[in-house]
Order: sequence, then structure tokens, then C-alpha cells
Amino acid sequence: MPKPSGKPKLARRSSGGFARISTEPAEVRRPRVARGHNSLSTRAVHAGEPRDKYADSLTTPIIQTSTFTFKNSKAIEDYTKHGKEHFEYGRYGNPTAKIAEARLADLEGAEGCVVFSSGMSAITTTILALVQSGDHIVITDDSYKKTLEFCRSYLKQFAIECTIVPFGRYDVLDKAIKKNTRFIFSESPTNPYLNIFDLVKIRRIAKRHRVLTLIDSTFATPFNQRPIEFGMDLVLQSCTKYLAGHNDILAGAVLGRTGLIEKIRDLHKSMGGTIDPHCCYLLLRGLKTFPLRVQRQNESALKVARFLEAHPQIKRVYYPWLESHPHYEIATTQMAGGGGVVTFDIKGTITAAKRFLDTLRLCYIGPSLGGVETLITHPALVSYYDYTRKQRYKLGLTDTLFRLAVGIEDVEDIITDLDHALKKAK
Repeated sequence: MPKPSGKPKLARRSSGGFARISTEPAEVRRPRVARGHNSLSTRAVHAGEPRDKYADSLTTPIIQTSTFTFKNSKAIEDYTKHGKEHFEYGRYGNPTAKIAEARLADLEGAEGCVVFSSGMSAITTTILALVQSGDHIVITDDSYKKTLEFCRSYLKQFAIECTIVPFGRYDVLDKAIKKNTRFIFSESPTNPYLNIFDLVKIRRIAKRHRVLTLIDSTFATPFNQRPIEFGMDLVLQSCTKYLAGHNDILAGAVLGRTGLIEKIRDLHKSMGGTIDPHCCYLLLRGLKTFPLRVQRQNESALKVARFLEAHPQIKRVYYPWLESHPHYEIATTQMAGGGGVVTFDIKGTITAAKRFLDTLRLCYIGPSLGGVETLITHPALVSYYDYTRKQRYKLGLTDTLFRLAVGIEDVEDIITDLDHALKKAK
């Protein structure tokens, strides 16, 4: 894709923010996405919660029980025969989890949600709920390592075929779809290069072939991108990251229309990837501040990306809201912000890379993202340590590539730490 000629036009809103003026024809114009309106911040605090709670508690209580009881035989019949709502067993649902699901669905603009014990549990259970023996799926090649591993290895045991296509090659993806294809799976943004999937384009392909679309939107969050508004069928979130936001829980979610969600929920009850009530409580706590945190991380990450791009020790920076990024035009149209992750390649060798890591004092070395602390990871040493150098370089993972997950610290402190380490690496 050629480099964009300039920044998208901006118009000041009465709220003090900015809205992009689309130059696309009306028939192809993308849906408007949330851009940190007060309504999103308010819903992040209140959505899904009844105003009157147990013992007049302000926060949602932790219902820490594995089993729920019935008052009498009529209550059992009302539940089993007449469908009256009642909790039965912790693996089938929990009041604290139900409120977390309702809030997540509200923020994502989805009809329903199922929460899981991890993001990978959400992904694997969702995939298995949608396919059967003899089916075929299509997935892009820079999806998360474990997602790809599950699709190309474990699904074979169930006679489910998986075709992996190059990211951004929509022509190849289109041709990869067969009569037995069930869905298209991708991430946007992706890890670690932050590639952006054109959701409008993929919706057209999926609609033409009558297949489902699954988007892992963890890096974006519903603050920056809501794929359902673009016609995607299901959205997956690793709530461990930005939604909970404090690096203290594991959680995942799948969101979409009721029919699909209930099908996934049925399998979830058998698979058993149940999230515990205390994690749901912490997730609800994190959601209350997630718009504030993501807004800060958007702003800080863009400043860090611009600093790194101008630094003499940097070979290349990958950040979707930099004009140098190959998907800049899609990102600034489809997303409200570039997110909190910046990927960059430094000059030098693996020795310089290690020296850079060892000199950092503020940034923690760790493989996750989305929390309040700034984390940095070196894919060659951490995620792909079991690959040969040739295998890594084939994937574009050099010895000097880093992924920075910007926290909520003062951005100047983050930049100072990076600058000092880069100078020492030289």
C-alpha cells in the first residue's frame, strides 16, 4: 500500500473531541465507531448492574458459591419446565459473571456474551462450537501463535480442515473459501506488527460466500474498535489485557448475536472453562476505568511511536496511527485510536538487543499487555525461543524486534527510559 498523502480531516465536536470526516461515498462509508464519548465511560461504570444490590452494596457482590439451592419443588419445576431464571451450578452460570457478561456486551454493542477462564478458552470453545467433522475454516497467518497452533494441529483430530492465508491478501482469502467453509478468523490489530484487517472488505467477502466472521479485537478493545458495527458475527476478547487492565486476572469473552452466543454457551458448560466469581469482580472493577486507561494509552503510545521513529538507533517502528504504517488509512478510518502497543526494530545484533533490555529500569520485561505497567517483550527470546533463527526470520521476527505495551505512567518517563537504554545498546 502506498504511503498516505496526509492525515484524515478532522472536525471539532461540541464535546471538545474530534470526529473524522469521511471522504468515502455514502454507500461504502464505514459505520461510526465510539470515540470515548461520555456515554461509553458511563456505561463502563454502570452497564449490566442493577441499581439495588444485596445489602445496599455499591459494588457488585462476589457470589462465591459452586452450588445454588431451590426453595421447594415448585421452584425446580419453574426452572426446568417453564424456563424461569434460576442459577443451578457454578459451571452453568453465576450472578457476578452474568453482570460482567452484560456489561461487556453493552460496551461491544453485542446481543450477548459468554465469559471464560482465559482468552484461549474463549477462542477454542468458540471454534469447536461452530464446526463439525468435515468442515473447513480460513485463518490469517499472523494470528496469535497458540490460535494458529490449535487450528492447524488439534482440529485435524476432528477432521476439520484449516487454510492459513497471508494477512492482507484478500484475493487469496476469497479464493481459499470452499463450499464447506464455516468461518473466517483473524485478529485486528495483529501481534506483533499491528496489521489492521479491513472489516468492510472482509464483510463483503463473507457475505458473498455466506460464511461467518470471527475477529479477535483484544488489541483494540471496544473503545477503539467495535467489529460488530462493521458486520462481524463474533468478537473475541482476552479480558486479561485492557478490559481488566491490572495484570492480575485471566479472563476471556466471546460476543455476538444471541443465537450464536447461546450455541457457544451450551458447549462452554461441557468444556468447563469457567471463570470464577472473584475474577469477574476484578474484571468489573477494571472495566470501570478502562476507557480512561485506553485513552491515556492511545495518547502515550502515539508519542512513544513518534519518538522512536525519529531515534537514530531505530530501524523501523510499527504503529497503526503512524503514517508510515502500511494500514494507516484503514486504521484511522476504522479505529478511534492506535492502541497501546508499539513494535519496533533496533539497529545492531542480538547482543545489542540484550543490552537494551538489561538497561531498562522503568519498563518491565514481560510477555503480556494492556495493564497499567509498561511491559516490553522480545519475541525471539520469549515467545519464539523454540524456533530456529531461520524459522523466526521467515515470520519476520528478527533478533532486534521488540513489542512495547505502554502503561499509564507519565509518557516522558517511559521515553526517557527507552532513550537511555537505546544509547547504552549502541
